[in-house]
Amino acid sequence: MGIQKFEDIIAWQKGQDITVAIYASFDNLRDRSFKDQICRASVSISNNIAEGFDRQSTKEFIRFLYIALGSNSEVKSMLYLAKRLKYIDNTNTDFLIELSKEVAKIIRGLIKALQPPNS
Repeated sequence: MGIQKFEDIIAWQKGQDITVAIYASFDNLRDRSFKDQICRASVSISNNIAEGFDRQSTKEFIRFLYIALGSNSEVKSMLYLAKRLKYIDNTNTDFLIELSKEVAKIIRGLIKALQPPNS
């Protein structure tokens, strides 16, 4: 019996975790443009996983997983920039980057598991 709802997908759960952490970390940031962009990108991770899952097509699900992976990469890139701009402290940035790497690994594993053999 496979996964019945997107809420059971670990990649979705971790995507939600990184979004909550991003919102908390950048809550008081005065650079509203930066804050809005990193928050939108983080929300996009779990949203794309959910949307892809509910398309009821493995091919479409994989496509949305790649979009989620791209959003995760955007978040990670912005975290490196946040570190350089000193928007958040190094310890928090390093934690969030590691979480982003974990999310990417899980999404890639899910993509690999969903792809048909010989692809």
